[in-house]
Amino acid sequence: MNQALQQNFPGGSKSRVNRAGNNVRNGCATAEDLRVIDDWRASHRAVLNTFQAILRTRTHGTKTVVAQRHKRKSTIFGKLDRFPEMQLSRMDDVAGCRLIFPSVNALYDFRKSFHEARFHHERRNDVDKYDYIKDPKITGYRGVHDVYNYDVNSETGRPLKGLMVEIQYRTNIQHAWATAVEVIGFITESQPKFQEGDKRYQHAMALTSEILARAFENCNGPFSDMADIDLVTKFLELDKELGLLNMLQGLNSADTAVTGNRNAILIFSESGELEVKTFRDATEALRSLFQLEKALPGRDIVLVKADTSEEVRFAFKNYFSDARDFIRRVEKGCQILSGKKRARAAIKSK
Repeated sequence: MNQALQQNFPGGSKSRVNRAGNNVRNGCATAEDLRVIDDWRASHRAVLNTFQAILRTRTHGTKTVVAQRHKRKSTIFGKLDRFPEMQLSRMDDVAGCRLIFPSVNALYDFRKSFHEARFHHERRNDVDKYDYIKDPKITGYRGVHDVYNYDVNSETGRPLKGLMVEIQYRTNIQHAWATAVEVIGFITESQPKFQEGDKRYQHAMALTSEILARAFENCNGPFSDMADIDLVTKFLELDKELGLLNMLQGLNSADTAVTGNRNAILIFSESGELEVKTFRDATEALRSLFQLEKALPGRDIVLVKADTSEEVRFAFKNYFSDARDFIRRVEKGCQILSGKKRARAAIKSK
């Protein structure tokens, strides 16, 4: 990158962004460091808008849901702590677009066609590198990711050239599972997504991933060698110990309605209650996001966008504590794999 572009890089320069990230990691970030990070994060809005427009055009008329999100500041800082060698300017999932498909076949068909699309944005990864359907994570996470470099020819947009966006591809089944993992992270002291806290939650969710993959998608999760009946039995025994499904079932979806405004800021209180602020204008929403993060440093705050209010709820239903689809599918999956109509009730009666 030449000197002129380096000076115009969001936040000042890549080295300045990296230094700010290192200062956050080391606990010595200044107000100027935080301003640099905010500038750098905000610049990803144009990248998101470009990619979500492309994806909406290519999924128009299908049953695919498209949504976008800015990575939360707290999540960025947590990732810097977990990966000490990571340079902030190279964090590739600050901007994220999520596509949710009705089936695995629909997912792969779309992804193949998208890889063949004619545009200048460059995919950084090999086709199988982030395919967690073919090679599920030990946590049970299944889905596929691609990372693209943003390319732009205009003078005003040129400083954004090389910023990255992550595209997540999931099925409805995989999305239901990932939603439940996020909800568990909100309502317990454990974070199975990051392998933190009570390992029983991590193990239970990995087992449910295998159950859902086998019962509904003719795939495998992280326990491909386990017999169906053993898989169901181990999960139900662990569920009885943790009360996992009952705990999730006891949650009520937030009664705060997302209005027709497509930009929504979701704010969690320390008690887990959800507040929703909506905006018609994306710039106003982003400005408000940064103001709220400064005013409420201990809160979990995220800016999301989708085409309709219903899609906001569906694509980000973890923020609405909505794990009903997960519960229904896990119970049905246990029945399918065990051959028993009431597998969960049977284990409870022992």
